[in-house]
Amino acid sequence: MKKIDEIGLKLCKFQAEIFSKSVLKAECSSLIFIRRFMYSSVAQRMDETGFLFEACDLNSVFEEIDSEFGRTSYGKEKFSAEELYWIGYVYRYWCYTYDKTSKQVYKIIKPKELRDLYYPYHSLDPTQAIERILEAKKMKEEDFTQKGVQIFREILKRKNKFITIL
Repeated sequence: MKKIDEIGLKLCKFQAEIFSKSVLKAECSSLIFIRRFMYSSVAQRMDETGFLFEACDLNSVFEEIDSEFGRTSYGKEKFSAEELYWIGYVYRYWCYTYDKTSKQVYKIIKPKELRDLYYPYHSLDPTQAIERILEAKKMKEEDFTQKGVQIFREILKRKNKFITIL
């Protein structure tokens, strides 16, 4: 885990503002918007260095997501702006400090789970909140690497079995 720095804090704040403004800007539900965002090219660029040097504002982010996935009004449930701000901040903080992509973090914890944790965890430091989430899920940083190694070994085993059968 790396320490958060000024660039990381700016990225967290920008993503939090995007999530917060989605209440007004996005026609779809909060769950749909968050999923679209976490799988978007915007989130992918935020995962990489240099995003802050782009000429990008909130409106252009919403336009880019709409052009990437298409406009939709699917879903009705909207989270509060405060909940969305916190969810967006925590997601980006997690990505930045644990060096994970948005997709990887989204697969670990879905927005509905984060929303349920808003009231008990929103006053905690993001590092503490993430550690508690990982602890509750019985996950450690080492587990990510170990799980990846196990999956890779399983793929190799299956591939070798297939080759020996032929």
